[in-house]
Amino acid sequence: MADSSNLLAEQRRALILDEVRRRGGVRVNELTRRLNVSDMTIRRDLDALAKVGAIEKVHGGAVPVEEARTHEPGFEAKSSLELSAKEEIARAAAALVSPGTAIALSGGTTTFALAQHLVTVGQLTVVTNSVRVADVFERAQRQGEGTGTTVVLTGGVRTPSDSLVGPVADRAIRSLHFDLLFLGTHGLSPEAGLSTPNLAEAETNRNFVASARRVVAVADHTKWGVVGLSTFAELGEVDTWVTDAALPAEAAEAAREYVRELVLAPTGL
Repeated sequence: MADSSNLLAEQRRALILDEVRRRGGVRVNELTRRLNVSDMTIRRDLDALAKVGAIEKVHGGAVPVEEARTHEPGFEAKSSLELSAKEEIARAAAALVSPGTAIALSGGTTTFALAQHLVTVGQLTVVTNSVRVADVFERAQRQGEGTGTTVVLTGGVRTPSDSLVGPVADRAIRSLHFDLLFLGTHGLSPEAGLSTPNLAEAETNRNFVASARRVVAVADHTKWGVVGLSTFAELGEVDTWVTDAALPAEAAEAAREYVRELVLAPTGL
């Protein structure tokens, strides 16, 4: 791919489209390096290509239309994306948790980051279907850093994102009730709500939502406008969306029409 900041937008988008088709997908950070343009320029290019149906946006990049809704990156692949944004979101979301409450964390790299901020909150009951999240609390207790947290790990079948899903997980979640649910997601949009490429994970997340008094979505700005194969919650079912301050103003305005509360996590604290 050419490495030039002087390409016209049409030329640049043609190169991006060719790369998506040739490789089966691209990441935003790769395109910014190769084309020597800003992150926001690439995201505008992807938005324009997605609007005409040439590509589908996925978290951190784009894939061909026919692959987008069923493409599920593994945990390690996702964990390297938007690290500072996830940390900011995790810090802001942790401030919503009071000692002694029952909370649930779904699978995902942002909920994994959140778990690391919750190990010092006292006397929590944590329900999760994430092996990674459960490991955070277990490791903290082994190292003497735990504060009396009880972790309930659902059973189930393991997904590429290290979540446990399926009938066993669903049955366990339906039998419980919690004050706060922190919900990761593959994508958010006004039309599709919160969605994921994994059908079984969608069903498990629906059960999480049904069992929670308050639903908090934790997702960085790159997930806005991304649509997975299966919707598991409408935007109107989300009480709070905690995201990073890089969310474009027009996206924030659109989200506020559906979500009861939008929290833009402070940067650099």
